[in-house]
Amino acid sequence: QVQLVESGGGLVQAGGSLRLSCAASGRTFSRSAMGWFRQAPGKEREFVSAIRWSGSNTYYADSVKGRFTFSRDNAKNTVYLQMNSLKPEDTAVYYCAAKELDYGDYASPGEYDYWGQGTQVTVSS
Repeated sequence: QVQLVESGGGLVQAGGSLRLSCAASGRTFSRSAMGWFRQAPGKEREFVSAIRWSGSNTYYADSVKGRFTFSRDNAKNTVYLQMNSLKPEDTAVYYCAAKELDYGDYASPGEYDYWGQGTQVTVSS
Protein backbone atom coordinates (compact mmCIF):
# COMPACT_ATOMS: atom_id res chain seq x y z
CA GLN A 1 0.00 0.00 0.00
CA VAL A 2 1.00 3.59 -0.61
CA GLN A 3 -0.28 6.58 1.34
CA LEU A 4 -0.01 10.01 -0.29
CA VAL A 5 -0.18 13.47 1.28
CA GLU A 6 -0.08 16.60 -0.87
CA SER A 7 1.00 20.04 0.26
CA GLY A 8 2.00 23.39 -1.20
CA GLY A 9 -1.27 24.61 -2.63
CA GLY A 10 -2.50 28.13 -2.08
CA LEU A 11 -3.55 31.41 -3.63
CA VAL A 12 -1.28 33.05 -6.17
CA GLN A 13 -1.61 35.79 -8.74
CA ALA A 14 -1.51 35.03 -12.44
CA GLY A 15 2.07 34.69 -13.62
CA GLY A 16 3.22 33.46 -10.24
CA SER A 17 4.61 30.11 -9.15
CA LEU A 18 3.84 27.35 -6.69
CA ARG A 19 5.52 24.07 -5.88
CA LEU A 20 3.36 21.15 -4.86
CA SER A 21 4.80 18.28 -2.90
CA CYS A 22 3.47 14.80 -2.41
CA ALA A 23 4.95 12.73 0.39
CA ALA A 24 4.50 9.01 0.07
CA SER A 25 4.77 6.16 2.51
CA GLY A 26 4.81 2.51 1.63
CA ARG A 27 7.39 0.09 0.41
CA THR A 28 6.40 0.19 -3.25
CA PHE A 29 6.74 3.94 -3.76
CA SER A 30 10.14 3.85 -5.40
CA ARG A 31 8.88 1.43 -8.05
CA SER A 32 5.62 3.25 -8.69
CA ALA A 33 4.94 5.70 -11.45
CA MET A 34 3.41 8.90 -10.11
CA GLY A 35 0.91 11.31 -11.52
CA TRP A 36 -0.67 14.67 -10.88
CA PHE A 37 -4.28 15.29 -11.79
CA ARG A 38 -6.54 18.25 -11.18
CA GLN A 39 -10.24 18.86 -10.90
CA ALA A 40 -11.97 22.21 -11.22
CA PRO A 41 -15.55 22.75 -9.97
CA GLY A 42 -18.06 21.19 -12.32
CA LYS A 43 -15.39 19.53 -14.41
CA GLU A 44 -13.96 16.05 -14.67
CA ARG A 45 -10.63 15.13 -13.19
CA GLU A 46 -7.94 15.75 -15.79
CA PHE A 47 -4.38 14.61 -16.29
CA VAL A 48 -1.62 17.12 -15.57
CA SER A 49 1.64 15.20 -15.52
CA ALA A 50 3.24 11.82 -14.83
CA ILE A 51 6.69 10.51 -14.07
CA ARG A 52 8.04 7.00 -14.29
CA TRP A 53 9.54 5.29 -11.24
CA SER A 54 13.11 6.04 -12.29
CA GLY A 55 12.36 9.68 -13.08
CA SER A 56 13.77 9.15 -16.56
CA ASN A 57 10.53 9.93 -18.36
CA THR A 58 7.97 12.61 -17.71
CA TYR A 59 4.71 13.35 -19.48
CA TYR A 60 2.66 16.53 -19.54
CA ALA A 61 -0.73 17.68 -20.66
CA ASP A 62 -0.49 20.16 -23.51
CA SER A 63 -2.08 22.82 -21.32
CA VAL A 64 0.85 22.78 -18.86
CA LYS A 65 3.77 21.80 -21.09
CA GLY A 66 6.63 24.26 -20.75
CA ARG A 67 5.22 25.73 -17.52
CA PHE A 68 5.11 22.76 -15.12
CA THR A 69 7.93 20.43 -14.14
CA PHE A 70 7.44 17.10 -12.42
CA SER A 71 10.31 15.60 -10.43
CA ARG A 72 10.82 12.93 -7.81
CA ASP A 73 13.25 12.15 -5.02
CA ASN A 74 12.96 8.46 -4.26
CA ALA A 75 15.33 8.79 -1.31
CA LYS A 76 12.83 11.16 0.31
CA ASN A 77 9.73 9.34 -0.96
CA THR A 78 8.52 12.64 -2.37
CA VAL A 79 7.46 14.00 -5.72
CA TYR A 80 7.21 17.63 -6.70
CA LEU A 81 5.25 19.65 -9.22
CA GLN A 82 6.85 23.00 -9.94
CA MET A 83 4.23 25.25 -11.49
CA ASN A 84 5.35 28.46 -13.16
CA SER A 85 3.54 31.11 -15.18
CA LEU A 86 0.29 30.14 -13.54
CA LYS A 87 -2.98 31.09 -15.19
CA PRO A 88 -6.48 31.46 -13.75
CA GLU A 89 -7.49 28.33 -15.69
CA ASP A 90 -5.00 26.35 -13.60
CA THR A 91 -7.29 26.84 -10.61
CA ALA A 92 -8.34 23.42 -9.31
CA VAL A 93 -7.83 20.84 -6.62
CA TYR A 94 -4.61 19.00 -7.45
CA TYR A 95 -4.29 15.33 -6.65
CA CYS A 96 -1.21 13.17 -6.42
CA ALA A 97 -1.58 9.54 -7.49
CA ALA A 98 0.55 6.39 -7.57
CA LYS A 99 0.50 3.73 -10.25
CA GLU A 100 2.06 0.38 -9.32
CA LEU A 101 2.41 -0.80 -12.90
CA ASP A 102 4.96 1.46 -14.61
CA TYR A 103 3.55 1.06 -18.09
CA GLY A 104 0.27 1.68 -19.87
CA ASP A 105 -1.77 4.87 -20.03
CA TYR A 106 -0.23 7.38 -17.65
CA ALA A 107 -2.93 9.95 -18.42
CA SER A 108 -5.89 7.83 -17.34
CA PRO A 109 -7.07 8.26 -13.73
CA GLY A 110 -8.35 4.69 -13.77
CA GLU A 111 -4.81 3.37 -14.14
CA TYR A 112 -3.75 4.71 -10.73
CA ASP A 113 -4.03 2.68 -7.58
CA TYR A 114 -3.63 5.24 -4.79
CA TRP A 115 -4.67 8.87 -4.40
CA GLY A 116 -3.96 11.71 -2.05
CA GLN A 117 -6.62 13.93 -0.52
CA GLY A 118 -5.88 16.86 -2.81
CA THR A 119 -4.60 20.41 -2.36
CA GLN A 120 -6.33 23.56 -3.59
CA VAL A 121 -4.58 25.83 -6.06
CA THR A 122 -6.23 29.16 -6.80
CA VAL A 123 -4.83 31.57 -9.38
CA SER A 124 -6.28 35.07 -9.36
CA SER A 125 -6.35 37.27 -12.44
